[in-house]
Amino acid sequence: TSLHHVFVLHGNDLHLDIEKPVKLDELTDLFWKFNYSNNIAKCVFNNDPVVFNKYAGRAELFRPNCSLKLKNVQHSDSGDYTAFMVSYADQKVAEYKVIIQDSVTPAQLTVESVSKTSDSCNLTVTCSTVDFNISSSFRCDGKICSHAGKKDLNTTKNLSSLSVYLQQDTIFCNHSNQVSWNQTMKVLKSYCETKTGENNGISICVVKTVVFSVGLIIMVIAVISVHIMEKIKKQK
Repeated sequence: TSLHHVFVLHGNDLHLDIEKPVKLDELTDLFWKFNYSNNIAKCVFNNDPVVFNKYAGRAELFRPNCSLKLKNVQHSDSGDYTAFMVSYADQKVAEYKVIIQDSVTPAQLTVESVSKTSDSCNLTVTCSTVDFNISSSFRCDGKICSHAGKKDLNTTKNLSSLSVYLQQDTIFCNHSNQVSWNQTMKVLKSYCETKTGENNGISICVVKTVVFSVGLIIMVIAVISVHIMEKIKKQK
């Protein structure tokens, strides 16, 4: 019998099957055990399945093959689950390594400007969780953003993983494990435009000042011209 790994979201139900046909008789029962020593439930010949006290209300066995259902799994339910045909000698007919995992939390995605000019922007992007983080550099030229370093970035720790990738002008940070997945994203181009916009704002102020000054000068010249023309008319 081969060992199967099963990952279950905390609070969900665990379902374990026996692949081979189960044939019971008066001298043969089937037991499901946790960590090889704790009896969960058993199937018996021509009678209803029996659930042992510790698992009463949580465990169920289903015919015809005595598959196991364990409700509302907790982290303490992580471990080895085995099914044995018990008669004159024990025969293992199923074996599972069960790992209970929590849903992943959203990763924090931060973007920091390293340098920028009027037509380009260099950024450092960091994707992080409480346990670990991953960083990468990007460059945006006009409407195009690209990796300044490695294109495929991912790291794994404690059976969960972080990955960062670029799609057009949007950076994505994925935090996942075997039972859940969460994605955070930011538009790099708009970030660069926002930062560059601060410089553009100064330029606009200067332009407005110049336009106002020129307009004022023209108005003064016009008033003086009208005054001079009136004097000339009076002299005539």
